[in-house]
Order: sequence, then C-alpha cells, then structure tokens
Amino acid sequence: MFRLKTFLVCAIVASLLLFGSLLTPGLADGGANHRVRNLNLGVSGGNVNDISRRFCCSGTLGALITDGTNQYILSNNHVLGRSGQAVAGEDVSQPGLIDNNCNIATVVADFTGFAPLGPSNVDAAVAQLRPGLMNSNGSIEDIGVPSSTIVNPSVGLSVAKSGRTTGFTTGSITAINTSVTVAYTTQCGGGGKRTNVTFTNQIVITPGGFSAGGDSGSLIVTNNASHNPVGLLFAGSSSSTIANPIGQVLQRLGAALGRTFSFGGGGGGAASTSSEQGGGGRRPFTPGVENLMRTLPEQASDRALNVLEQHRAVLMSTPGIIGAGIGASGRADGEAAIIVFVNKDHGQRPFVPESIDGIPVTVILTDEFVAR
Repeated sequence: MFRLKTFLVCAIVASLLLFGSLLTPGLADGGANHRVRNLNLGVSGGNVNDISRRFCCSGTLGALITDGTNQYILSNNHVLGRSGQAVAGEDVSQPGLIDNNCNIATVVADFTGFAPLGPSNVDAAVAQLRPGLMNSNGSIEDIGVPSSTIVNPSVGLSVAKSGRTTGFTTGSITAINTSVTVAYTTQCGGGGKRTNVTFTNQIVITPGGFSAGGDSGSLIVTNNASHNPVGLLFAGSSSSTIANPIGQVLQRLGAALGRTFSFGGGGGGAASTSSEQGGGGRRPFTPGVENLMRTLPEQASDRALNVLEQHRAVLMSTPGIIGAGIGASGRADGEAAIIVFVNKDHGQRPFVPESIDGIPVTVILTDEFVAR
C-alpha cells in the first residue's frame, strides 16, 4: 500500500509540472491565500467538470471584465472551457478542485464561452460572475484593482501577476511578436489525445519562476502603481512564461461571443483599448509606465521584425524549434535580435545561424512549452 501511494503521489506531481494538474495542494506559492476561498481574483479556480478518474484540474481565475451589463471572470479556455469541450452553464468554483480534495467548493460563476483554440490565436474564456461571490470591483489578490487601460507589450517592460501556484511574482518581457508551439492534452492529468497548438504574436516573460503549473489564467499587469493589463498567462516552460497580448484576448473573445469586453469593476466600467496590436505596435502613453521601460528603438525592432517575418515559417517548421520572436540582442544597447527557442530535449539540435540578413540571432535552450 505504501508503494502504491508513493507511485500515485509521484504521478500527480509529475502531471502538475507538465499540465498543471493536482490531486491535493503541493507546490509552494507566494501566499497561501491564493489556494483557499478568496473574494479577490488571481486565485485558484476552474470548471468543476475538469476531472478524470485519477486527477482533478484547475487554474487561476485571472481578472474581472464586463460587457457593459454583466461581469465575467476571465481565464483560459483550458481552465474554464476544458480546452473547448465545455458547454454554457457549467459551474466554475473557487477555490478549484485541486485545492478542495477534488470536491466542488463554492460555485462563483457560470461558464459562458471561449475563443476557439487555434483559430483565435488566444487561449481565453469567460464565466459570468454570480452576484456577491467575488469582489465586484475586480480586485486581484496582492495587486488590487487593475487599470481599465491596457498597455501593449514591449521588450523590457516590467510586469507582475498574481496566480494560484506561485502567488505574486514579477518579471520582464524578453520577447514579443513570438510564435510558439504549445502542448495540450484533452483530458485532465495529461491523458487523452496530446496536441500541439501554434500561436503567433505572443509575449515571452522571464525569469522561469515567474509562473508554474496552475498559474494559467493569471492577468499580467505593469509592475507599477497603475497595474495596466498587458497579457493573459497560458503556457510556459522551466525558463519562460508565455502570454497572449490582452488587447487580442478582448477582441477575439468579443468576436467569438458577439459582445464587447473591457476592464472595469462595475458593469459599464471604463472601456479599455482593445487594440489587436502586438509587441510591434506603438504603445499608448500611460503616466508612470514609461519609466519602467527600456524599449528597443522602433526602427531597430521593426527591421528585425521584417526579417523575422520573411523567415518565420521556415524557422517554425524546423524540427526542434518551438519559438521565434523579437528581443534585445544583449550585445549592444538598442540592438534588436531574433530570439529562437530550441527544445533541448528534442534530440538532434537544429542548425540556427548566428545572424539572418544582418540581424543577430539569439538561441535559448528550453524544455517544451506546455499549457499551465
């Protein structure tokens, strides 16, 4: 019996590290309040049907958004929508199953809909909030109420997040306009069919400890007093975190569900800028944010991006390459580089040139990117 229990615990921990599944709480975080009943966002939660014979799964209830009439909890498709398998009306609980011994805790929202994985280029879903069960002002644990004005991602931007597993953490954006291949499974605990989904125009954040399995769905904000929304955390590896640009999240969710979403605690709160621009877009000016940024000169970034676009398809089709984006070269101030992410466990390492059309190339070895 002892050997059997040990085997089960090992299997569960391994599954969490890969796909964010957990039978009982296991990983330390930045504060235990993220894994218990909490009226703030940025805490444990998920679809109560996200359970298999051996595992139950949950993630993070990231933020509160509104369509001007109703309030919705924002998180990932793979957290609230069971990777596209959920139907409207399914219960969403807080804390999630993983933090209540696989039993249903307080049901705080009703699953509403998702942007489809793959075609939408985001991993996002919403659940309509049940009145009085979460803070209606949209307060996030350890962060407070985020700004209703979004900020487009830029290399060097200092960011923060509050999530179920690692709590409140800070980091910086190291790559933008990034194509990434992310591993998903259709069944809680890593079972079922395993598929790879490729996303474009994504944000890469370091250090590796910025997030872990179970942090999926966390809202990424600027690391300053205004806490402007920047991205939606959905995947990562031991060295990096991957996020959808938040403007694209709002736009794609709105298109899928036939409504307009914005940040703001109350219904009809201040509208956000739901631009679909990614890292290459011009940032709106937000007082206080600009002092945190060491952005690449626009001309250097644009030139590197133009070169990357000409070679992106070839790079991403090369076995072993799981990401390609734009970042700083690290060799000279203001010099942009093409950042290539190589799966260190692939086997034969792909050939990557030191430069492409005069743009330096930086290779980052990592394990595979997986949905968190």
